[in-house]
Amino acid sequence: MGQSNGKPVVFTDQVNLNHFRLLRVVGKGAFGKVRIVERKDTGLTFALKYIRKDEVVRSESVRNIIRERRMLEHLNHPFLCNLRYSFQDIEYLYIVVDLMNGGDLRFHISRKTFTEEAVRFWMAELGCAVRYIHQQGIVHRDIKPDNVLLDSDGHVHLADFNVASDFTPHKPLTSKSGTLAYLAPEVYEGKGYSCEVDWWSLGVLFYECIYNKRPFEASSHDSLAAKIAKGEPTYPVTSPPVSMPCLHAISSLLEKDRKRRIGAIGWDTFTDNPFFRPIDFIALESKEIMPVFIPSSDKTNFDATYDLEELLLEEAPLEARARRQKPREALKDDATDAEIRAEELHKMIETLFEPFNYTVVADQRPVAVVVPDPNDSTGGSRASNQSNSDHAPAPVATQQDPWGRPLACQKSQEGDLHPTRSTTMTGRSTTQSPNGSPPLATANLNRGNKSVTGSQVSQRGERADYFPSEPTEPAPPSFSRPMNNRPRGSQRSTSMGGGVQVVLDGTGSWSEMANQSSALVQNPQTEKPSGMLGFLSRKKGRDRSPKAKERGVLGKEGARVIISNT
Repeated sequence: MGQSNGKPVVFTDQVNLNHFRLLRVVGKGAFGKVRIVERKDTGLTFALKYIRKDEVVRSESVRNIIRERRMLEHLNHPFLCNLRYSFQDIEYLYIVVDLMNGGDLRFHISRKTFTEEAVRFWMAELGCAVRYIHQQGIVHRDIKPDNVLLDSDGHVHLADFNVASDFTPHKPLTSKSGTLAYLAPEVYEGKGYSCEVDWWSLGVLFYECIYNKRPFEASSHDSLAAKIAKGEPTYPVTSPPVSMPCLHAISSLLEKDRKRRIGAIGWDTFTDNPFFRPIDFIALESKEIMPVFIPSSDKTNFDATYDLEELLLEEAPLEARARRQKPREALKDDATDAEIRAEELHKMIETLFEPFNYTVVADQRPVAVVVPDPNDSTGGSRASNQSNSDHAPAPVATQQDPWGRPLACQKSQEGDLHPTRSTTMTGRSTTQSPNGSPPLATANLNRGNKSVTGSQVSQRGERADYFPSEPTEPAPPSFSRPMNNRPRGSQRSTSMGGGVQVVLDGTGSWSEMANQSSALVQNPQTEKPSGMLGFLSRKKGRDRSPKAKERGVLGKEGARVIISNT
């Protein structure tokens, strides 16, 4: 499987499935599967998400898929699974993103218990990713362990924007989209919400990584919704115990009052929390800090059942070879309303699910710079593909700063929270977080505060940081690696398993990225990585034992024993 049918592959044509070798299946979603693929010309490996068109049409999810594809085109960040290619054929839609060989967070936390240091590193990187997508006017709405992927070095990446939505100030979202156990209380209240819900979901994920269970559990949807709406999670007594700074951070994210939830009321409230204060976030976002936990390279970090299902149970497994596909039958004169509707959705997919190729995007990619019209109530935001049912019907004029940008997460006179510009906080987090969260010892607050002044440039042409620079006290010396020799432009990193990630910084260009990829085609002698199954050729035996304790791992699943739930 994965071989061509003897005909030469022409790589100058528009990207199609025949340009890739199909490797193992590593994931499964509601409408399709995810598998590892390798470019036949460069040997680079990616993750291919393929989705049956019939399933998308049957579930009326066409707008979601198209919206996800368009969002990914405008996103490019070190802690996201960035889009590399998209294309379609008669049967499938294909989205090709960066490959993450480390598996998803669900895979790891269901097998091991991790130290607070490892979890802090993950939450800090995810916080950077959440901040970035909010600056692009996007709310994820489905942050959970299944949608957080690790690369081979141990960095985390936020994935799956299937239920994500554009948002604008003063136009709250109202739909209950996402996974029930991770939805914020304001979603269940039904009075509208904005980007602050992602910070709550991050808190649920944080809690789950520490306690290996969710903060709210119930036997029915109604009782689960009631518990979440009440917003009073319990913090079990464990052995070994969870530290007070860690408890303080979790409770500050799981704050029912969104006007007091860290992250939602300003990026500095997240970075200045005592638990995250030791981290240099500028170095972190540049990947200059070594991850605490590094996934094993001696074994795969994926569930093998996905691959077996594809081989044994799939009636028509995906094949990367030129094949004749039957075109859709034309509508008959006596077609039913359902058949007419299905035909309309198929045509919508063919028209709006556009091809994408990151190596030629410099010429074909639409200009992302938006010059906001002072009279435009959306503040120059990208038009949303979200259905009208997701928004309150009455738009309100947006407040703008002197540069024409929308102001960010300020509270309106009605008390609503909106995604606008946050003011810099002058004080530190208090020893008691709102609503009776666990207190933090005063002695732990005397750590130096690291100033976060850097910001990336939005790939959509907007300033990536909503908060303008303000004079701050000189930052204390950082013990992270120096940043003055940091490479500029596009940064390419290839994992041990062959996965590649390319990220643009503020001075990079898509053209430069494409040139680097072209160089790989011109040098076929470049040694290819061993791939996902390379571990089979390595020696096993007594000389490899006893097994050394992994960094960042406290023990097997359940090693942090819950003594009391009160």
